[in-house]
Amino acid sequence: MDRVIFFDTTLRDGEQSPGASMNTAEKVRLATQLEKLGVDVIEAGFPAASPGDFEAVQAISQKMTKIQVAGLARTSKDDIDRAWGAIKDAAHPRIHTFIATSDIHLKHKLKMDREQVIKTAYESVRYAKSLTDNVEFSAEDASRSDREFLCRVLEAAIDAGATTVNIPDTVGYALPNEFGELISYIKGHTPNIARAIISVHCHNDLGLATANTMAGLIAGARQAEVTINGIGERAGNTSLEEIAMSIHTRKSLLNLETIINTHEIMPTSRLVSMITGIVVQPNKAIVGANAFAHEAGIHQDGILKNRMTYEIMEPATVGLTSNRLVLGKHSGRHAFRDKLKDLGYDLTKEEIDSLFIKMKELADKKKDLLDEDIDALIAEEHLRVPDIYKLDYLNVVSGTVTIPTATVILFIEGVKTQSSGFGMGPIDATYNTIAKMTGTKSNLVRFSVNSITGGMDAQGEVTVRLEEGGMLALGKGTDPDIITAAAKAYINGLNRLKYLKRNPSIDAQERSF
Repeated sequence: MDRVIFFDTTLRDGEQSPGASMNTAEKVRLATQLEKLGVDVIEAGFPAASPGDFEAVQAISQKMTKIQVAGLARTSKDDIDRAWGAIKDAAHPRIHTFIATSDIHLKHKLKMDREQVIKTAYESVRYAKSLTDNVEFSAEDASRSDREFLCRVLEAAIDAGATTVNIPDTVGYALPNEFGELISYIKGHTPNIARAIISVHCHNDLGLATANTMAGLIAGARQAEVTINGIGERAGNTSLEEIAMSIHTRKSLLNLETIINTHEIMPTSRLVSMITGIVVQPNKAIVGANAFAHEAGIHQDGILKNRMTYEIMEPATVGLTSNRLVLGKHSGRHAFRDKLKDLGYDLTKEEIDSLFIKMKELADKKKDLLDEDIDALIAEEHLRVPDIYKLDYLNVVSGTVTIPTATVILFIEGVKTQSSGFGMGPIDATYNTIAKMTGTKSNLVRFSVNSITGGMDAQGEVTVRLEEGGMLALGKGTDPDIITAAAKAYINGLNRLKYLKRNPSIDAQERSF
């Protein structure tokens, strides 16, 4: 069988989802999980975009030991130097450089003619090749490019040393049969194509990203560029989990294989959702809450008799049964440290000690602690900045026959303050009261609620995105009480906004945390 290379761009293209910015610690944590998942290549970021992106790519490069780490660069010496500076310490570095090839991009964005594009692609790849043998070239907007010209550009890039040539459907315009034909055309009309791996990178503007990627693989592409949960610009990218499980489920027909550890799909999906605050839609293929749920009586009857009647994949295959009761209030520090290591965390003694106290506090409220509960504790700690505002007490009265009222006690820079207020509902009353006490005028751009685990005692996870004065800050809070979780998230966001105001030199990429 032919092996499909998985090129994961969650940390680069996925992070370009509106509101999905991640800080360096979160990116390193996700990269660690992606290595555990078994992806072949991580596109860690766009080092020339900002100092924050450079720092994150560099940190990931120094951490990863098994997989390739790619840095994105435009076809310019400065960009390529910046990318190489970030990834040069990686065990397996890759420079990924790109230029647009469609007439609309040449005319309106690049202001270049076709011969200039060919020359730029050749010279840039050749320069990147002088730094590393592992160079990928992408022809941006390939699906809307003239096919003959596209093949000329790819030929020049391969002559210059590109070992992978990527064919992006940048704006999600192609149809599956059309995209498959494009890959076949490239194979048949690029003289030196046998010297490079063909990659496909599809966007989901028409909901066809997975279908187009599969059409490309069937036509001969052997690298799929994907993101976890399909996150990405606009409507998103091809979902890793959908391609991986399509190949896994239809292996005999496709004659393709991967090294993806499918049992890590659900843990990775949950981690991305937790870090970005983007909740997976319930009916999302593979990782949605309803993906393996059966409500219709006929379906339930069939499932009870034989799961294969209505399930083409076993839930355990994607990691749905991997959650175990792991810790409780009687668990010791050694067991907690081992669990953190098992989950892939590399924390200092001080961080473990702090988390151990929080784990004990949570165990007093929630009998059974699952892996997701530990992930949530760590995510909340990673989002921590100096506590200008700290919640001490919250009491909310609400219902059908009373005006929602919140009584809040906060520590504001160490000074205990109490107030109360009203609202349209319990959370509105809480937020109004906190805003009045802190004197903040931020706008609530996003509010989302998610259950971290199943069960009646599951923790609620609230994610907010606040905006004030052009600054964006993500706030998260978790608690078995959803209103308390909402208050924690709001206060976390306010603390982060305050931190940004007091540190205006923080790079714009890091401002949205």
